[in-house]
Amino acid sequence: MHITHYGAKTGVTGSCHQLTTENGKLLIDCGLFQGEEVCPLDIEFDVHDIDTLILTHAHIDHIGRLPWLLAAGFQAPIYCTLATAKLVPMMLDDALRLQLGLKRKDRQRVLKLIESLTVPVNYHTWHTVSHQRSVVADIRFQPAGHILGSAYVEVKLPTKEVIVFSGDLGPNNTPLLPDPEPPARADVLVIESTYGDGVHESIEHRAQRLKTLIKRSLEDGGVILIPAFSVGRTQELLFDIEAIIATQLNDLERREWSKIPIILDSPMAAKVTDHYREFKALWGEEAKTRLEAGRHPLAFEQCVTIDSHGDHQALVNRLQQTGEPAIVVAASGMCNGGRILNYLEALLPDARTDVILAGYQAKGTLGRKLQKGAKRVEIGNQNIKVSAHIHTMSGYSAHADKNELLQFIEGIPTKPKEIRIVHGDKEAQEALAGEIEQRGLAERVVMGVRAGPGKRRP
Repeated sequence: MHITHYGAKTGVTGSCHQLTTENGKLLIDCGLFQGEEVCPLDIEFDVHDIDTLILTHAHIDHIGRLPWLLAAGFQAPIYCTLATAKLVPMMLDDALRLQLGLKRKDRQRVLKLIESLTVPVNYHTWHTVSHQRSVVADIRFQPAGHILGSAYVEVKLPTKEVIVFSGDLGPNNTPLLPDPEPPARADVLVIESTYGDGVHESIEHRAQRLKTLIKRSLEDGGVILIPAFSVGRTQELLFDIEAIIATQLNDLERREWSKIPIILDSPMAAKVTDHYREFKALWGEEAKTRLEAGRHPLAFEQCVTIDSHGDHQALVNRLQQTGEPAIVVAASGMCNGGRILNYLEALLPDARTDVILAGYQAKGTLGRKLQKGAKRVEIGNQNIKVSAHIHTMSGYSAHADKNELLQFIEGIPTKPKEIRIVHGDKEAQEALAGEIEQRGLAERVVMGVRAGPGKRRP
């Protein structure tokens, strides 16, 4: 058995891992590189002898190179959860339109091919992957708590050895999705480390902090801009805003808040939110309780959706001219594309503007530059002054933090023979590796960024 990392080995994007055994090959994810990690889109490995592709979830850094995989000749089944199967065509359609400018007919041709290869499966159920008459492996998807449909994958070989690929693990105690539960066994664990060196603010605290920021903006006037990923972050934010309006406001505050439009300016995010509603069975207990109480946490009256580009541009111009209060949630989450750029270009020079960065900002992205305190930034070939207030809220991360990653590992009854750390910057990988070694959670620790001393090996 051998694992090759073709992406997310030394950074947080481009996830792509190949498991090679005596009986065949499995590919886990095939994602797009982003930020400073941008690489050629061409597939650098032979795809003709891969027996299946396994998708852990529908974020573009895990599925974005699927069209190039097909162009290279890949024709094997694509396994994923039912919810991921629904989200993948939507996410790729948007990516192909933005990245390549493909016309709808050409995009549909690619998506139909992907759909013909896709095998949607349920959580908690074993499925056999075969090569001719030989069993390559049995695979099982388990909830990862990252976004709708996300999963970590258990791969059980004919030798009974179990390899677990974490995909992206979500944090604990989020109200919308259930917590990830550790596997019963993992001889080898391939685990993400996005926040392997950090601890998030508590889920309980994030709604109160969001309320405080919005109240301050109400007093100062101006717009709150929230760049958010269409899948996951947007729905968590809407969920909390609805809860604040429904339960945390007194009569005076409620009258004031009723004047604030909550604007969802992302056609993609609006469609994804519809899918979240469709898959209510996958929600966490708190979310289901709200539904039973007659509330609509992802479809409340004050939330306005902007669809057409004309309406979007008109709103940008209006907010720039009037400075009236509004909460705008728009893609992309790292400010490296999408409608959020028009808002930032227009409103960053206004000191009344607040920008809430609610997710990971990769190196080289506009979001990272704002997060690091840049006083001027380039947007659309324009040099823009940054007078807005920039805030980071780690409580909205869709990734587990260091403590939650360690808790996941510690929950495995028998410690893994090997833990391979991927999907993290150098500092995050090294911090997580150090903690794993210090606690004795694995016989060997392997990092993508480098081979360290002691028990680590390349």
